[in-house]
Amino acid sequence: MRIGIVTLFPDLFEPFLRLGFVGKAIAQGQLEVCFENLRDHGLGVHKSVDDTPYGGGSGMVMRVDCLMGALESAQAKSPVPLRKVLLTPQGRPFRQPVARELARHAGLLLVCGRYEGFDERIRLFVDDEISLGDFVMTGGEVAAMAITEACVRLLPGVLGNEASIDEESFSESLEGMLEYPQYTRPATFRGLEVPEVLKGGDHAKVASWRRQQARERTHSRRPELVPAAEQDPRRR
Repeated sequence: MRIGIVTLFPDLFEPFLRLGFVGKAIAQGQLEVCFENLRDHGLGVHKSVDDTPYGGGSGMVMRVDCLMGALESAQAKSPVPLRKVLLTPQGRPFRQPVARELARHAGLLLVCGRYEGFDERIRLFVDDEISLGDFVMTGGEVAAMAITEACVRLLPGVLGNEASIDEESFSESLEGMLEYPQYTRPATFRGLEVPEVLKGGDHAKVASWRRQQARERTHSRRPELVPAAEQDPRRR
């Protein structure tokens, strides 16, 4: 998989790309991350990439011509088509199904904003717009890291145990619900016991308990995620 990142601050990504699963995927040749420095497409002596908004207002807006130069340059350097993704609070929410969708592409191009946002016309030249949530940051670099990691861990062979993504929060096997509680040693800690069902060795009972716990936890914390088939009529 190839991930291109359009940013004014490529140095922010250095430790992120060197460590953890992302670094492992790069070392194994499963991932290639390339940067397109937006400043290289800036104008004038100062390589400016922003300007004052038409109609007045505070802040600066990222120029469409500079952004297009970066997008076209990144695609020209890529051996595979890049799905161009604008990182913006106005985009569709980033969820696990979206991560699975993006991970199926051979190439992505994540466009990090700064200042007061993008010139509206750039939206006509991208394939998608994604938001991490209903909040605003000063730039899209953290969002690009989050999306990269969420996608990369889904690539075959990146995780040591492929089954670890089968039953986690938002997974297909749990129908998008939250994951059930997990325990490990010690069996007793400050009077808190591991549930007996997990120590009994009956896999059918464990599976049933986990399903029930996932349902109850999701009902309690994120009721909107409970699929209709899992709804408890008494809670409606």
